[in-house]
Amino acid sequence: MGDIRYPLSFNQVTAKTKWTLRQAIEGCARHGVTGIAPWRDKLAECGVKAAAKLIRDTGLTVSGLCRGGMFPAPDAAGRKAAIEDNLRALEEAVAIDAQCLVLVCGGLPDGSKDLAGARQMVKDGIAAILPHARSAGMPLAIEPLHPMYAADRNCINTMAQANDICDALGEGVGIAVDVYHLWWDPDLKAEIERAAKADPRRILAYHICDWHYDTKDRLLDRGMMGDGVIDLPLIRKWVEDAGYEGYAEVEILSSRWWDADPDEVMRLCVERHRTVC
Repeated sequence: MGDIRYPLSFNQVTAKTKWTLRQAIEGCARHGVTGIAPWRDKLAECGVKAAAKLIRDTGLTVSGLCRGGMFPAPDAAGRKAAIEDNLRALEEAVAIDAQCLVLVCGGLPDGSKDLAGARQMVKDGIAAILPHARSAGMPLAIEPLHPMYAADRNCINTMAQANDICDALGEGVGIAVDVYHLWWDPDLKAEIERAAKADPRRILAYHICDWHYDTKDRLLDRGMMGDGVIDLPLIRKWVEDAGYEGYAEVEILSSRWWDADPDEVMRLCVERHRTVC
C-alpha cells in the first residue's frame, strides 16, 4: 500500500518504558516520522515549555495529547477535581499545539454499579470543560474503549455512544477512532459515516495497532500492525472515505514491545504503516 494518504504519528506509549519524551522526539526525527502524541506524565517529566520547544524545533506535529477524561467520581469533590485536571490538560495541549486532547472518559466510580449514571457524569464533565476548549481552539476527542474497560477505564464503549455525545454537545467535541477498541463493532462503518455526515471534522484522530487472536492481557498485549486479526486496510478506507486527512497514530501498549529496542519498534511501525495499514 504505497499510496499512503496520511502520515504516521508515534504515540509515546509505544515506547513507554525505554524512551523519555525527548528520546521519542529524537527517534521520530531519525526515522522520518512527522507526528508525535505525548502522554501527560512524560510531558511533565520533560517540562511543558521545554517539550513545546523540542517539538517545534524538530518540526513535529502533535497529533494528540493523551489524556484528559476520567470524569466519574463518587462525590462532587471528586468530579470537581476531575474538571480541574482536565482544564490543566487543555492548557498543556494548547502549549504544545496539539491537534486535539484525547479523552479516556472514565469508568464506574468506586463502589458503584450505575453505568448509566457514570455515562451521564462523562457527558456532564465534557460539557463543563467545553467552553474552555472552544475558547482555546482545542478540540476534545472522545476515545471509545472496548467494553472490557467499561468498569475501570471508560464507560463510553462504542462509536455510537461517542456520536450521541457529540450530537448533544455540538462544536468542539469529536472522536478518536482507535481500531483496537472498535474493530469488533458491527456498526462501525455506519457510525463513521454518521460522524462524517454530522460534521466532516468530527473524526479528530485515528489510532492503529492490532488485536492478537490469542491475546494474553487485556491491557498490555496489543499487536504490531499486521500481527493480528484487524482488517486495517478496510477500516482505513472507511475513515478516509469519511474525509479524515489527519495522522495515523500508532499506539501499542505491549509489554513485549516495551522490552524491545525502541528504534527497532519505530522502524517496524514505519514499515508496517507503509505495507499493511
